[in-house]
This record gives sequence, structure tokens and C-alpha cells, in this order.
Amino acid sequence: MRYQLREIAGHGVRLFVRVRYAAKTDVGMKRTHNEDYFSLIEDEQLFLVADGMGGHACGEVASKLASDAIAEFYRHSRNVDATWPYRYDHDLSYVENRLVTAIRSANARIYAHAQSNPARRGMGTTLVGCLIVSNFAYIAHVGDSRCYRVRASGVELLTRDHSLLEDYKEARPDMTEAEAKNFPHKNVITRALGMRETVTVDLVKVEVSDGDRFVLCSDGLSGHLSNDRIAELVQQSPDLETAVDRMIDEANQAGGTDNITTMVVECRY
Repeated sequence: MRYQLREIAGHGVRLFVRVRYAAKTDVGMKRTHNEDYFSLIEDEQLFLVADGMGGHACGEVASKLASDAIAEFYRHSRNVDATWPYRYDHDLSYVENRLVTAIRSANARIYAHAQSNPARRGMGTTLVGCLIVSNFAYIAHVGDSRCYRVRASGVELLTRDHSLLEDYKEARPDMTEAEAKNFPHKNVITRALGMRETVTVDLVKVEVSDGDRFVLCSDGLSGHLSNDRIAELVQQSPDLETAVDRMIDEANQAGGTDNITTMVVECRY
């Protein structure tokens, strides 16, 4: 775990935000290798979790490529004269444009790599990122890796899975929990980096309150632990590292059918 102090401005006064985080990835109980990947672009306070797919080690290539490409774009775009590969969206702020463009660049990198390497055709990765800027968090995601916000009052899921199950639930709002649990293709995702030449990135902006904890995770965690249970483990743990360990341990005890990655980012004023 690392601890950092950054000065920010908010609500007309000088504030200090302390950003602390802990992260861990685990192969799980059923898989032979880990295709998940987590990273931090420290200078930007951008936290990333990716869940690769494609088999034959392609998934782990895709998840790391996503992180590397995003980091490269952020380094490149620090130069005010740097050109961007995509047109600026005037409906978004500069911070939002930069984040979305970084992820779209990662998608293009993975897609091009797969097209030029026949053995890696079809590889891809989900991605969820949490960017802390001033007193706001920007949550961007593609696929079914998730971000939760945990507060004393409870837990809020800030992302929507890009999956057949979620599409079906949207089309059938009367779907019962039992029907959702037994849905035959609930693990099939409909959007990921590298699947197509272009990608749509979902983006949410939320104001950060003192004590907010953002939990980023792959579906190896969310597939075994309920939203409320994730919140309980975060709230009841004495520190972030213990929270991360307990979440992964419990997911493994529940079957550990996939790689498991989780990252907890805590903000304090």
C-alpha cells in the first residue's frame, strides 16, 4: 500500500486530500495462470484494473497492453503541443476527454496487435479506471470489471456491466433474481478493449466526500461476493490491505472460479 498527500482546491477553501490504496491479484482456485492486471499511473492518480481474455496467454498480454498504452498516452499528452489520435469531444471536459482518449488508444493498440499476430486474434480485455482529480472521481469502464463507492451509509455500484445479462435485464425489467441467477449466458460480455477497431467508453463523474472508498475489481470478485458483502468487508477491516486480502480470500472460499483482482482507493480530507 502507498500513501500520498496532494493539495487540491474545492468549495472555495484550501483542502488536502490523502489518497491511500491497496491492491492484489490472485489466480483463483480453478485457473492455471492469471490474465488480470492492475496498475497505477501515480502522477495522474489514475487506478486501473483489467481482466484479459483470449486464451493461450493472450488475455494477460491484452490486459498489460491496455495499462501500458494508457500510461503512454498520459505521458505523451502532458506536452500541450501533443496531437491526439481522436477528435476532442466538446461535450466533455479536458479531464474526461483525456481519460476517454487514453482508453480508446488502448483499444486501438490491442486490436492492431491482435490483427498482426494470428495466434492472438480475438484477444481482449475489460477495463475499469478511477481517476482522482481535485475533489472529483472519474470512473471509466469497458466490459464487466466494476467500480463501487463504499461509504458509511452503504455501497453504490458506479458501473454497469457490458454483458448479455445486463442487456437482457434492461429489456426485461421484471426479471426475477432467480431468473438472473440461472441466465445461461450471464458471463458473456458485449464490449471489451480489442474486440473491434473502435470502442465506446462509459464515463461517470462523482464528487468525492471525506472517507469515500472506491473498490475496483474484476468479475472474479463480483461474481462471488454480493455488493453488500463487498461493502461489509471494506467497512469492517482495520486497514485497506486487510480489506483486499479478506475479499480475495472469501471469493476463493466461494469457489474461486476465475482470476480475482481488487483495488481499494481511499480519499481523506
